[in-house]
This record gives sequence, structure tokens and C-alpha cells, in this order.
Amino acid sequence: MSQPSSSFYDRAKSQTNLQEKIMLLIPGFHGYKEREIRRESDKLLRNQIYQKLSSAESQAKDTYRSLVNQGINDTWDDTDHLMARLDRVVERINHSEYGYAGFFDVTKVKEPDLDRMMDYDMQLLQMTDSVTTAVQGLKDSVDNGRVQEAKGKISDALKAVDSLETAYNGRKDVILGVQQ
Repeated sequence: MSQPSSSFYDRAKSQTNLQEKIMLLIPGFHGYKEREIRRESDKLLRNQIYQKLSSAESQAKDTYRSLVNQGINDTWDDTDHLMARLDRVVERINHSEYGYAGFFDVTKVKEPDLDRMMDYDMQLLQMTDSVTTAVQGLKDSVDNGRVQEAKGKISDALKAVDSLETAYNGRKDVILGVQQ
């Protein structure tokens, strides 16, 4: 049984208290606890993705306000579109499944599936960095009065959000082992 090489997994596992460590010695409980740690690790990872994207969304809103205040109306629609796309992705990630499968569920999510999910979410985290970098570039352009450059930056940010959303759309298939 492989374990995900992630600081999120290590952090969750290190916070196991003494009672839980004793219970890990009980047959059958160890596997259950390992799955729970993996689920918690992925939840921590998705929270980080959510926080970064929320920050990028806030920067996009600040940029939009700056464009409005400067009267640069030829970029309003594109910036508004960027904010709407970001908001949609942020909320989907915030409310995404984190690998839980109940006892009576038809589809069971097992340790290898959870490991694949964490690896995939790590890739999503890297893509999130591309989104935040693109939005920051847009904000810098607008804040420094480079309006013509800002138009291209909006396009770059939209492409980064599109890539992230496309990757996110494949997450469930990866979790279930349909694609890898």
C-alpha cells in the first residue's frame, strides 16, 4: 500500500493523538484510520487551493473596481467574465467531494483511489498558482496604467482559469480510477 508523498498527509498523520495511536493496534482499525488520514489530507489540500483562488478572485474584483474608477470601459466585460468564471471554479472546489464513500455506497473509494486523488489535487494546486500569477499580472498592469497590456493579461488569466476548470472536471474520473 503506497502512501502519498505529501506534506498534507504527513501533517495529518502527525496529529494522531495517543488514543488513536493505541487504537491503530486494533485489527481493522488501522486501515480505517489510514483512509481517514488520507481524506483529511486531501481536504487540507483543497482548502489551500480554495484559499489561493479566493485571493485571486478578490484581486480580480479589485482590478475591476480600478478599471471602473479609471473609466476604462473597454475591458469591463472581459474582467467581469473573468470574475464570474473564477467564482464558479472557486465554489465548485469549495464544495467538491473529498473521497468519502459510505458503507452502503455502490462505489467504494479505497486507499489507492485516495492517493490518486491527492496526487491529482497537487496538480490542481500547481495550476492554481498559474491562475494567481495571471490575475496578479493583470492587477499589476491595471495598477500601473498599462491598459493595452491589461487586455492580454485578461486573456492569459481566462486561459489559466479554463485550464484549471478543465482539469477539475476530470477529477472525479481520476478518483474512481477511470482515467489516470
